[in-house]
Amino acid sequence: MTPEDIEALFTRADGSYVFARWGRPIAPIVFGVEDRTLSTIKGAFEAVMALSGHKMAETDPELGSNTMVFFLRDWDELAAVPDLDRLIEGLAPLLERLKSIEANQYRVFRFDEAGAIKACFIFIRMDDELSQLPAETLALSQVVQSVLLWSDLAFTKRSALGQLDDGRVVLRPEIAGLIRAAYDPVMPSFADVPSHALRLHARLSTQAPSQ
Repeated sequence: MTPEDIEALFTRADGSYVFARWGRPIAPIVFGVEDRTLSTIKGAFEAVMALSGHKMAETDPELGSNTMVFFLRDWDELAAVPDLDRLIEGLAPLLERLKSIEANQYRVFRFDEAGAIKACFIFIRMDDELSQLPAETLALSQVVQSVLLWSDLAFTKRSALGQLDDGRVVLRPEIAGLIRAAYDPVMPSFADVPSHALRLHARLSTQAPSQ
C-alpha cells in the first residue's frame, strides 16, 4: 500500500482525515442471534484482536459492554430497545434516515477525551443481501470495520475481505497489515492530520514478510 492508499482509507467524504483506534479492551455483547452464530462472532473478535495485538475483556469498568452488536430484520426494532435512545443521541431521526436509504448496516462510535474509541454500536439489518453471506464472512467484516475508525468511504469500492482459491473468505493482507501497524504501541490512538498515513506506511514497511 502506498501512503496515498492509506490516507484514502481514513479521509472522509468531507475531505477531513480522521483516524482513531480503541483505547481500552473491547468488551462485546451481541443481540438477536442464535448461540451458534454468537460463537462465530466471538471468534471473529478474537481473531482480529490477535491480529492487532489489542485485548478483549468480559466487561468494561465504565460501560459494562462497550461494543454492542444488534442483528435485526427491521430498523423499527431498535426503537423498542430499552434506553437505547439514551445511548444513541438522535436515535429516532437516525432510524428514519436509515429506513429512507434502505441501509442494511450502520455503526456509531463514541470516543474518550484523547480521541480514542471507547464504544461502538453496530446495527445490522439482515436484508436479502446480507442473508446470503456466510456468518463467518459477515462477522469478520463487521469486526474489521469497528476495530478502527475508517473513512465512511473506505470500503465502498472494495471490501476489506478477499477470497482464496479454495473459496475461503479472509482479511486482505494489506488491510491486516494496516491494522497491525495502527495498533503498534508507538502509534497514537487518534490523529487528524494526513501525515499520520506516512507513519502508518513506515510501520507497514517494518513488518516481517511472513506476517
